[in-house]
Amino acid sequence: MNKLKKNIIFIPIVTTIISTLVLFYLNFGQTANYNKEYSSFLQDITNNNVSKVTINNSSKLTVILKDGSKYSTENPNSPTLKEELLKNNIEISDENISSPSKTLTSMALLISVISIVFITINKRSSSTSKISNLDIQDFSKGENTLNFNDVAGNEEAKESLMDIVDFLKNPEKYKEYGARMPKGVILYGSPGTGKTLLAKAVAGEAKVPFYALSGSDFVQVYVGVGAARIRSLFKKAKSHGSAVIFIDEIDAIGKKRGGSNSSNGNDERDQTLNALLTEMSGFGEKEGIVVIAATNRLDTLDSALLRPGRFDRHIEVSLPDLPAREKIISLHLENKPHNEINIKDIARKTAYFSGAKIESLINEAAIIAAKENSVSLTQTHINKAYSIVLAGYEKKERSHHLDEDRLLTSYHEAGHALLSLIKLPEDKVSKITIIPTTKGAGGYTLTIPKDTSYQRLDYLKNRIMVLLGGRAAEEIIFGKEKISTGAEGDLKQTTEMAMAMISEYGMGNTLGLLKLSSLGQLATTYGNPVVEECRELVNSLYEETINVLKENKETLDKIAMELMDKETLDEKEIYTLL
Repeated sequence: MNKLKKNIIFIPIVTTIISTLVLFYLNFGQTANYNKEYSSFLQDITNNNVSKVTINNSSKLTVILKDGSKYSTENPNSPTLKEELLKNNIEISDENISSPSKTLTSMALLISVISIVFITINKRSSSTSKISNLDIQDFSKGENTLNFNDVAGNEEAKESLMDIVDFLKNPEKYKEYGARMPKGVILYGSPGTGKTLLAKAVAGEAKVPFYALSGSDFVQVYVGVGAARIRSLFKKAKSHGSAVIFIDEIDAIGKKRGGSNSSNGNDERDQTLNALLTEMSGFGEKEGIVVIAATNRLDTLDSALLRPGRFDRHIEVSLPDLPAREKIISLHLENKPHNEINIKDIARKTAYFSGAKIESLINEAAIIAAKENSVSLTQTHINKAYSIVLAGYEKKERSHHLDEDRLLTSYHEAGHALLSLIKLPEDKVSKITIIPTTKGAGGYTLTIPKDTSYQRLDYLKNRIMVLLGGRAAEEIIFGKEKISTGAEGDLKQTTEMAMAMISEYGMGNTLGLLKLSSLGQLATTYGNPVVEECRELVNSLYEETINVLKENKETLDKIAMELMDKETLDEKEIYTLL
């Protein structure tokens, strides 16, 4: 049925083509091939050669002879012409009077053209309507229902959101105290920390409808569509009384507005943002609607969006700490058969992991266990998954790798590990391997960093030395002419860290306590001096790294040779070597 509706426009199109061809034939199909003098026409009448004469408003007569030939001649427009022709038994076709066939064909053509226009307009309006409308679903029903017990960690964020839940449950209580609850809440933080999960849990706890959409759902090529979708969303939410509206990635529509109208895309985004601001100002506390938005970049949002009365409350959803990671791991292990898993050890190894990354780790371990047809999930599966999540899968085919390449990789990774053991003793080196991975690494050293809220200057310098340890070990063992491209990733991290220290953290001399990114156009003035100071910092730390490795060359050789022999060293084997 839908296919028939979609293709119905072809019926009037075909009718139009056929009608046009018929009219063309009726008007021009009987046109003469050549012209004759009027005197010749009179001679043909005298000789009784004429079969039919067609008369119309034109200056020509069309003459058909008895042998079937056809020609045209001048029309004398004589009032006695018809009488003379009839006297000579000649058939007359008077086209000044419309024939039924022409009338019917013309009507069919007119109706077909009107039908085409009507169907086109109807289709355009229906497609515009589809673009303007969103499929707004309530995600708080059935299996999608969540509560705060389903969200591990983020205790501070949950505490802040409990006020919203209480308001949705008991709006009258707050009305008695004259309190106005936040109309909007912004959840911000690193990707994968559980912002969407928290918003879902708010709706689940309050037992109200939950409408979840992404900021990109409102961004369209057509100006005005996004604003129409915003109005449609709020209209549906208001029709159900209390509700939670969740807008993920709100920076897609809520970025700071500029003063110039550079493109239609910006006009559309501005109209969408204005519609959102208007709707948030338009509903009152009695309606019981709370808008929760999520973003990874709070600093990019428009100030009108963040002001009191719009998104009043800003809640940071940070990376989970050690106790939170333990809860997250336990939560994800609940529905999986597991045995002899050290949750505390996994939590310690996953420092700076987001909730989503921890879930990916546990899921990867479950996949490995299933592939091995294991009875249950074990610590071994977790350890394998840990390496896969961080470094990728180990390459199976390694016969083409030369011994000299393996030796270089061994010393490179040994340099990283030894520097970490000496300079960052609080960071645990959990694994060293020279087996290449699918992520492009020739080998890698896994280090578990200390769980801290901030990093000191001495730690950052030592971290740079660890990154430079691989290149330094290559230079010491093989010489400057034999260094490899294996340190590309290390040098990238080193450059970014050194630049951040000097230009953003106020740890350099060129800028002092100024922040380069806050200087605007003046930042270009300091570009070269900052780069020069970064170069001097990295070079001095590289010289220090070389000296440390030279002083501990015996240990460096020992680790490298052990790697050549075993290819992979775990935490216990590494610390036994020392």
